[in-house]
Amino acid sequence: WLMSDNMHHQWLLLAACFWVIFMFMVASKFITLTFKDPDGYSAKQEPLILTAVTKVEEVHVPEEKHWPEEFQPTGKAFSGNLIRQPLVHMERLELLRNVCRDAALRNLSHTAVSKFVLDRIFVCDKHKILFCQTPKVGNTQWKKVLIVLNGAFSSIEEIPENIVHDHEKNGLPRLSSFSDSEIKKRLNLYFKFFIVRDPFERLISAFKDKFVHNPRFEPWYRHEIAPGIIRKYRKNRTETKGLQFEDFVRYLGDPNHRWLDVQFGDHIIHWVTYVELCAPCEITYSVIGHHETLEDDAPYILKAAGIDHLVSYPTIPPGITVYNKTKVERYFSGISKRDIRRLYARFEGDFKLFGYREPDFLLN
Repeated sequence: WLMSDNMHHQWLLLAACFWVIFMFMVASKFITLTFKDPDGYSAKQEPLILTAVTKVEEVHVPEEKHWPEEFQPTGKAFSGNLIRQPLVHMERLELLRNVCRDAALRNLSHTAVSKFVLDRIFVCDKHKILFCQTPKVGNTQWKKVLIVLNGAFSSIEEIPENIVHDHEKNGLPRLSSFSDSEIKKRLNLYFKFFIVRDPFERLISAFKDKFVHNPRFEPWYRHEIAPGIIRKYRKNRTETKGLQFEDFVRYLGDPNHRWLDVQFGDHIIHWVTYVELCAPCEITYSVIGHHETLEDDAPYILKAAGIDHLVSYPTIPPGITVYNKTKVERYFSGISKRDIRRLYARFEGDFKLFGYREPDFLLN
């Protein structure tokens, strides 16, 4: 009887051990699933990276949602692996997709993938990368990165400044230089990215660079384009001073601005919309960087494209990417609300597509 009682206790103890192990496995599985990325699209799930989110509890992640196939990055780093984008980059692409579907904004968010757009996209075949140029958003540095990757120079430091924008010498082919079938193949398979910044701050940067500082090697901005804008848009014709920001805003906000744009040619790339430059609703980009967060976005883009072990983004001077609200308000302080509203109406697509707020001085 004593032996039978001991065996009974042993069986109870063994059953209890199995029950504890079983419960531990269930709890472990639950915890693992809780912290998986529900937006992952492959059968094999990996932990979600939350490096770009400051307060995870404030971010809503839909349940059982799969990442759209058309947004799958094509760089080496993602070959056959689960997407592990920080939430901020996933949200940017999601916002872009939603705004592109907004019928009310269609005229401001869609454009044809014309030669003008293809001329803006630079190609790195060796590493399967396409970069769309958006002037006044730090593009010179990205061009240097691609020049090194294409093998024209061994390091960024070796590239002469006068070579960067000389497209006959910098080794950067444009997408427009390929046949239609080759263009389609690259658009479908390559890692694609571009950079944006607050649209109004970008216009201020373009105005200062081209019409105030006016580099000596670009005299046409001051001697040809500025007089053309002044003749058409300056209210007080007796003034003899150079192009003013008010003149510039009035030109850009004019619904009939295109007749001047045709005369100015490709020089308008410094102030036309991101939509007109890169066709973000027609071309499926892998990543959209923001100038305001470039310190984080640049390393992420290099890693996402699978080239972070080959090249580094040049050092960013402190404070250069910070949005300067005071400067923007100062530039627009002397401009009529009517002209500002017309300007915003033209660039509204850029504001909405990339998550930039409508300026406070336009709401007051």
